Amino acid sequence: MRYSRIAGTGSYLPEKVLTNADLEKLVETSDEWIRARTGIERRHIAAPDETSSALAEHAARRALRAAGMTPADVDFIVVGTTTPDRIFPNTGSLLQQRLGIHGCPAFALETACSGFVYALSMADKFVRLGESRCALVVGVECLSRIVDWTERGTCVLFGDGAGAVVLTPADEPGIIATHLHSDGQYSDLLYFPYGPSQGFDRLRAGETGGIAMRGNDVFKVAVRTLSRLVDETLAKNGIDKHEIDWLVPHQANLRIIQAAAEKLDLPMEKVVVTVQQHGNTSAASIPLAFDTAVRDGRIRRGHLVLMETFGGGFTWGSALVRY
Repeated sequence: MRYSRIAGTGSYLPEKVLTNADLEKLVETSDEWIRARTGIERRHIAAPDETSSALAEHAARRALRAAGMTPADVDFIVVGTTTPDRIFPNTGSLLQQRLGIHGCPAFALETACSGFVYALSMADKFVRLGESRCALVVGVECLSRIVDWTERGTCVLFGDGAGAVVLTPADEPGIIATHLHSDGQYSDLLYFPYGPSQGFDRLRAGETGGIAMRGNDVFKVAVRTLSRLVDETLAKNGIDKHEIDWLVPHQANLRIIQAAAEKLDLPMEKVVVTVQQHGNTSAASIPLAFDTAVRDGRIRRGHLVLMETFGGGFTWGSALVRY
């Protein structure tokens, strides 16, 4: 049996930092209000000339270096993002161009905050099937480009960044299992109103607007759904919750993260929390958090890690990983 393992990790955050104090000057809000409801203290904002593929390149090169690989070794690229540089070419192809790679499959997928876990699941299958020996998986967002900076309910939440991992073949499971789900009946609870087949004409006409969210409803569904997801992941893989060494959740809201930890009977010391440092970076948040914990020594080889995510769509998913 052939498996895939995470051989290297990398991440990147733009230089510009926007604090809660900065936001107090833009909208009617306060540092105390934001921290109490979300746990967020700051977020990073891409420079005007930084695109998603540019952020992805930084994270990808760091992951490749950590894996002892070069771009020439890469034979598969998949990028999870909600904020592509362009409608086409896809962001995976643009990342491929930046890395100087030619010929291998390169594509992007969009499942909002679940983008990285979905992409990881796809890359894992390609490695397991023997169609890839060095797969590059990236989650990246420039959410600051689609936020309405006059809407205090959403503009305080989101930030920009990128995270990446490199998958290589292994004789024993690294990626033990992934579980993916979606339910479009909730599509009106969290969405962006413009797109190429719906609404671009209004955007061009000067209408404003950005990410729209019914926060209380999203919170309730997210907590309930992630609880079921934890049960499913453990049951299908014959894992007791006390075997989990680390929880690396999507970094959307500290209260949702705490609810997930409680479900696993995990102390918060065993949960990787970075939401305070970069806000909700959607598809980038899990690989950003994972890379942070690997590099600071918390997550070590042999540790059993549960990644879980929930995003617009709604989409949700998990990855059980032996690092």
